[in-house]
Amino acid sequence: MEIQSLEQVEKLALKKEKIFNTGRGRYLVRAMLASMFIGFGVIVAFKTGSYFYMEQSPWTYPMAGITFSVAIILIAYGGADLFTGDTFYHTYAAMRKKMRWRTVGKLWTYTYLGNIMGAGTFAFLIYTTGLFNDPNVNAFLLTVTEQKMTDPVTQLFFRAVLCNWLICLAFFVPLSMKEDIAKMTAMIFFVFCFFISGYEHSIANMCTFAIALVLDNPEAVSLEGMVRNLVPVTLGNILGGTIFMAVVYHYINKPFLEKD
Repeated sequence: MEIQSLEQVEKLALKKEKIFNTGRGRYLVRAMLASMFIGFGVIVAFKTGSYFYMEQSPWTYPMAGITFSVAIILIAYGGADLFTGDTFYHTYAAMRKKMRWRTVGKLWTYTYLGNIMGAGTFAFLIYTTGLFNDPNVNAFLLTVTEQKMTDPVTQLFFRAVLCNWLICLAFFVPLSMKEDIAKMTAMIFFVFCFFISGYEHSIANMCTFAIALVLDNPEAVSLEGMVRNLVPVTLGNILGGTIFMAVVYHYINKPFLEKD
């Protein structure tokens, strides 16, 4: 069962490379879709959470976590390309000598760039809607954003390691399931665990910062604060996907893979 899932991981990585080779513009658009889908998750999570936040309810984060899970469903079934997942897929394919390491770096760069572009585009679209102009609505979002920009860098890094380990599992474990309902349920549960645990996801943070940046509250987010968060979080996400997923699963399954 595990071997079959790893075979699918390898095929997904090679498919992504093929898409890149057929058109970098199309590859960028797929990467943009991923962060825009996360943007949908961010909006529904913070809109839902704000109702509980204003009442100082302990259900604020649980409800936000459940509703944020829509993002992973959109990414998994919507043909999007997410940087954090690619750290696992591409590293594993390279360790299997099915992809060059130079190609891995190139694909990661384009995916990350596309994710940034998608986050900015989605934030602009949200700005035009005026949905977050009400202080009662954006207070929860701005509170979380401020905390992310001021938490200790070392803590952010290790939260990011654990985050992408869990998120990659959210994509990996369902590969062994046959029914879409079972896959979606597993994905929702994993994302809820990531959100409620307080882990750090670089692309989700990117989208959250971008949305906060366009709100009528210039003191809520700064470029310096964004960089201070995204650098350690991105590095931590890379470590989580490459070491705890690609390297570990390649190592523990290598004898069986060699027999094939």
